[in-house]
Amino acid sequence: MEKNHTAGDSETVFSPQSWKEKGNIAFKDGDWDEAYKCYTRAIKQTKEDSAEKAVYYKNRAAVQLKRNKYSEACSDCTSALEIVASDPKALFRRCQALEALEKFEEAYRDARQIHTVDPGNKAVQPILERLHQIVQDRMQQNAQSTNKVAQMSQYCMQTILNSLSGMENKPDSMPKPELCAENKKEIDTLLTCFVYATTSRTISGLARDALMELITRNIHYSALNWAERLIEIRGLHRLMEVASELEEYKYESAMEITPSTRTISSVCLARIYENMYYDQARTRFLNSVDDYIKDKLMSPCIESKVRVVVALTTLLLGPLEVGNTIVSREGILEMILVMAGTDDVLQQKVACECIIAIASKKDKVRGIISHGVDILKKLYQSKNDSIRVRALVGLCKLGSSGGTDASIRPFADGSTSKLAEACRRFLTNPAKDRDMRRWAVEGLSYLTLDAEVKEKLVEDKDALRAMIELAKTGDQSVVYGCVTTLVNLANAYEKQEVIPEMVELAKFAKHHIPEEHELDDPDFVTKRLEILAKEGVTSALVVLSKTDSQNTKELISRVFNAICCQKELRGLVVQQGGAKVLLPMALDGTEKGKKQAAQGLARIGITINPEVAFPGQRSAEVIRPLLSLLSLDCSALENFEALMALCNLAGVNETIRKRIVKEGGVSKIETYMYEQHEMLRRAATQVMTNLIMSPEVVKSYEGNNDRTKLLVLLCSEEDEETSMAAAGALAILTSTSKKACEKVFQPESWLDILHQLLANPSKDLQHRGVVIVYNMMRSCKDVAEKLIATDIMEILMALSTIQEEDKEKIREYAGEALKAAEEWKLIKKPGEEEEEAE
Repeated sequence: MEKNHTAGDSETVFSPQSWKEKGNIAFKDGDWDEAYKCYTRAIKQTKEDSAEKAVYYKNRAAVQLKRNKYSEACSDCTSALEIVASDPKALFRRCQALEALEKFEEAYRDARQIHTVDPGNKAVQPILERLHQIVQDRMQQNAQSTNKVAQMSQYCMQTILNSLSGMENKPDSMPKPELCAENKKEIDTLLTCFVYATTSRTISGLARDALMELITRNIHYSALNWAERLIEIRGLHRLMEVASELEEYKYESAMEITPSTRTISSVCLARIYENMYYDQARTRFLNSVDDYIKDKLMSPCIESKVRVVVALTTLLLGPLEVGNTIVSREGILEMILVMAGTDDVLQQKVACECIIAIASKKDKVRGIISHGVDILKKLYQSKNDSIRVRALVGLCKLGSSGGTDASIRPFADGSTSKLAEACRRFLTNPAKDRDMRRWAVEGLSYLTLDAEVKEKLVEDKDALRAMIELAKTGDQSVVYGCVTTLVNLANAYEKQEVIPEMVELAKFAKHHIPEEHELDDPDFVTKRLEILAKEGVTSALVVLSKTDSQNTKELISRVFNAICCQKELRGLVVQQGGAKVLLPMALDGTEKGKKQAAQGLARIGITINPEVAFPGQRSAEVIRPLLSLLSLDCSALENFEALMALCNLAGVNETIRKRIVKEGGVSKIETYMYEQHEMLRRAATQVMTNLIMSPEVVKSYEGNNDRTKLLVLLCSEEDEETSMAAAGALAILTSTSKKACEKVFQPESWLDILHQLLANPSKDLQHRGVVIVYNMMRSCKDVAEKLIATDIMEILMALSTIQEEDKEKIREYAGEALKAAEEWKLIKKPGEEEEEAE
């Protein structure tokens, strides 16, 4: 409660201040009715609006919240805000009341305002996140009639396709070729229906998106053969028609589309092209696209030219190779530059977007810099914001063509910083719509290759938050810009390995050598990652991961992996659902994407209890991605982190250990027990220590192989931790397997190794050694005889009388080992020796 410390005892009992103080006391005591009366009297006695009166209203609102009278609390907060606008406490209490009344949009508005006037307010952060999610869900529910119909239709169609092809509703389910051949006619009819429906003018934009997603999801199955079938039925023409659609078209035959439609169509076209596995098929794809472009250009109307440019932009965002081939055709680039130079806003807009897409190829960038920069600069002076922001992005992309090489700057010094500042202004301006902010982020996605721009962006908290909020919307059209910017901020892009000898050779040959900026040093990257994590980037990545684009998923995996590189941020990733979305990305996607996601999971598994990080079935599902990192194609760091995570998993329960065995993990892990690299050898041995608790693994060690022999030899490793792990594994193995006890004698140096363990200065190693000898002594008489035939008995006798602190267990096991020898009648009891002497 707010208190006034200036009110004195001399103040009259009937003053508003006194009533407030009495109300505060009653509030502390939990007497809500008395507190309410006191604050009400304070309000009534204060005739003029003042800061103090606002406090009385706020305090009474707090009482009303306690009494669950939310409408009244809301009213009191509003009264306080009419006196003191944007008061954080009044906004906070009204936000609580509105949420309780289920007026979520209004509550979210208040929470946003608190965040604006008091950015350091930690109490509002969880409320803001919770309300944001609720508001987004409700926005989606507002369009539920169409959305649900689209989703249900998609699900029904997929179910029909599954029944015809023998697939199941599982990510790794595959169609059965014999069933597909049997139902070929019906399956082809389904594809025809899907494709023809995509250009229907009577369906909603959401339904159109759902149909294209359905094609994208099933196009890669060779048993269905849909990719080539699409060319035969001229389905590509229909998809190109959708790809050329703009929301700005208002003519009678326009299709209804969503902000995500063009992005979804570009992904769909890319996946179709990827599945043209041979040159002839790819040529047919290109010819089909060429035919569509030529047909459109035959028409003299401007709309056809605009459609061609929009379709080209979509191709350049999808099957880039095809898009670049079309752009290279005579007159195409010139036509785009002419359209950009007209006064028609629509032509300017689509031409700008196409120039941005064309600038992906370095050879095209040079041509555009020489011909198009002046046009873009002119468009940037436009009074139309949608033109200005697109021209800005075009300039950003051309200005970033040097990539991360600090020595290349296509534009004058300082130009990149000014462009980035303009992007941040567009991003944070509340008057700008989502489309403006989307383009602003796209501009930053190019400029953030510059280390100075990265630092400025993470320092600008408003811009960073605006970008993360935009990402959380899940709009497919914002995915690329947001994810690429995050990859750049995290330095998670693919870096070429620098070999010193090659650098010297390049210098000698006078070739250009890329230079890394000092602001891209690890310390700066770590700081950026911490800022991103604290601003809620993980939640944004979880939403963005719903994309169907495998390349985008790879970028998302890279950012996740970079964040997981920081040990203290891994818990945050798990809390916000990162581990849950990393798992499917580690199982399905590009090879690099799967590797990045798997390494992120490994890093989480090292630091956090696997039962918390991967609850339920996820603990078993994460094993395959981790084992995929035990490959020669992976770096030593990836191998090591995977082994560390597997070690923790193997210690969870027998179900997990059986799954590791089933996935072929034992042989993969054993390979690293022979490794020259000390850390890898140690980690692999530690995994085996936990795995050997499984009866199935014990059986494998009992077989006709050298596995036990290797374990015995590893006990004498110079690295104490490796030796400790091997001795621990051998102790477990010999406790359950008589055959393993016999196999301990396989290496010629077995006695030296046991001596080394029993006489080791480390009490932990000594303890493991005496347990191994105890297990062997108890296993069978033959094994015990071999031991007694050496000086092991003398060592055991010495250990059985040891009086050092913390070595009670060693003394106990040594004594028990001697007892086992007595039971085998290999040595006599002390009493029996005396009797014989008499």
